[in-house]
Amino acid sequence: MSASPAAAPGRPRDPEVDRRIAQAALDVFGDAGWAGFAMEAVARRACVGKASLYLRWNSKEALLTHAITAGLPRVSDVDTGTLHGDLVELATQMLDLYVGSSSRAAIRLNLEAEAIPGVAEHYLSMRKAQVVAARAIVRRGIDRAELPGTISVTLLLDTLIGGAMMHALTTPADRRAALAGDTAAHARLLVDFLLSAVTAVDA
Repeated sequence: MSASPAAAPGRPRDPEVDRRIAQAALDVFGDAGWAGFAMEAVARRACVGKASLYLRWNSKEALLTHAITAGLPRVSDVDTGTLHGDLVELATQMLDLYVGSSSRAAIRLNLEAEAIPGVAEHYLSMRKAQVVAARAIVRRGIDRAELPGTISVTLLLDTLIGGAMMHALTTPADRRAALAGDTAAHARLLVDFLLSAVTAVDA
């Protein structure tokens, strides 16, 4: 089944409506999973007519694929000029993903994406791009002699990304808003701790 959006010829697209639908789709998926994901439920959550969805997407697989692309925070390569700055940005992106408004959908995708026709391939491609971007950040740090050449890229990233993800998932509900409002602050603490540990081991 194709995951391509099917827009009606000549029909102008309203970016705000598209944004609202994408967020509603992520909310419905996050709440109910794939088993409870339906065009009607998304239309109700977005406060639009069901016909508006079918004019834009020809299936619920296509709708969810669009929502993932448009609505989920991206984990991407960034070059601030320093390893510390790059890792802070990376950790911030992970915190934003798992503490933000689409966090439940992100968790569901980790559990269910592989079993959703038309979505699995797209999500796998996104995940591969994220891994490549993260590894590029660490390798630049090694090339600039900010990290020892013997460092395990995989272990460093597992520690950083896992730490950011677990902090987001285990933060109490009454503190999540504060974390979401300044994810960069915790990202800096995490990176400072990790790099000090790596430096101590190398010394």
